[in-house]
Amino acid sequence: MKDSFDNQEASERANQRLGVDGNPSVGSVFKFIVPSLIGIMLFMIPFSFQGKVTIPVAMLADWIRETFVAIIPEFVTIIISLTVIITIVTKISKPKIIRNSPFLKGLFDVAPLWVLARILAMIFAVMTLFQFGPEFIWSDDTGGLLFNDLIPALVAVFLFAGLFLPLLLDFGLLELFGALLTKIMRPVFTLPGRSSIDCIASWLGDGTIGVLLTNKQYEDGYYTKREAAVIGTTFSVVSITFTIVVLELMELEHMFIPYYTTIVIAGLAAAIICPRIPPLSRKADTYLDGSSTVKSENIPSHLSRLKFGLLQAVGKAKQTEWRAVGKGGVQNVLDMWMGVIPIVMAIGTIALIIAEKTPVFEWIGAPFVPLLQVLQVPAAVEAAPTMVIGFADMFLPSVIGSGIESPLTRFVIACVSVTQLIYMSEVGGLLLGSKLPVRFGDLVIIFIERTLITLPIIVLMAHLFF
Repeated sequence: MKDSFDNQEASERANQRLGVDGNPSVGSVFKFIVPSLIGIMLFMIPFSFQGKVTIPVAMLADWIRETFVAIIPEFVTIIISLTVIITIVTKISKPKIIRNSPFLKGLFDVAPLWVLARILAMIFAVMTLFQFGPEFIWSDDTGGLLFNDLIPALVAVFLFAGLFLPLLLDFGLLELFGALLTKIMRPVFTLPGRSSIDCIASWLGDGTIGVLLTNKQYEDGYYTKREAAVIGTTFSVVSITFTIVVLELMELEHMFIPYYTTIVIAGLAAAIICPRIPPLSRKADTYLDGSSTVKSENIPSHLSRLKFGLLQAVGKAKQTEWRAVGKGGVQNVLDMWMGVIPIVMAIGTIALIIAEKTPVFEWIGAPFVPLLQVLQVPAAVEAAPTMVIGFADMFLPSVIGSGIESPLTRFVIACVSVTQLIYMSEVGGLLLGSKLPVRFGDLVIIFIERTLITLPIIVLMAHLFF
């Protein structure tokens, strides 16, 4: 009896903190439902448009990229150069306007390594824009690939993702699903229930959006270091649009359903195993502020999960101010443009130069030859480098493997290149440029682990289909 009373009293206190009671107003409910549904539609609902499967945010980003294709390279160069100038001014003179703003201080008062990365990004961007200096830096296979293809896409995606992410984050959707899915997410993936929306958006929407969503939740104190690292490196799968491009490169468009089925099965296996082994299992269960008290996900005994989740969601929406949402959206965009894009340009260019101009990845891929032979994958020698070169860029395995005659081998390469997930030209660079607690060495190990976990599953599925 006392326990029931205590639970009810605790629930009432929680509801008071959130500004709700047992019967929230119609207006509060609508303030939760409408923005959340718009957020789901924008980030999580794939649909067919002009013969391509996409999501609304990606469609808007494509429109921006196509409309302003002529000026985006110059815009990117200006953004990166401004970032470098303000960063250097901040490190030298520490202006008061930046010192007194937590947002500006976090954006420009960065560690020396990131200052160097930003300077390199500016040098690479200027060289690529004007095509001067050593060609191996700005060629279409290295800096040009990033500067002319990937980064314009990121600029456009970041614009809409930054502005619209609050619809998923700030109006109660995470609180609702946190209550509903705790019993699934915690035992299966070692993650809190609220991460379910993050993981679904990362998987179905776009890997870059997933990293940004995870980083925002981590900075706001909802994920521990371990949880944030797990989500960022485990669920940020490339978008459906990118998987279709990979299939086209491999001339396997007719295999989309078997292909994506294989990706889901192999990806879920990696998502279950990777969080339970180092380096992810050794990440601290502490929050960004250093606290270690894991947030409770207990449901009061007198409330159902659905009702408790709805109360939490409505309370969160009621607290949210539209002005703060707008300000946060603009800050998100600036943080992505000035904090992330320079890192992607710097690290991605270096990784692509190593991949394209040196035999390093061929040497690293050599141990995969006997493994592929044991798994009875045809053209094992030709396929081996593709098992590791994806660390530089997710399209490189498909570019290199597209000439292999065996469709089974091309299918394996196409699946592995997506489920490996850590690509320095995109997700890897974003992870290092974010606040998420992952280092370069972590990414190397996770990349290898995901390859070794998913490869046997993918080969088994390939033998079933061919």
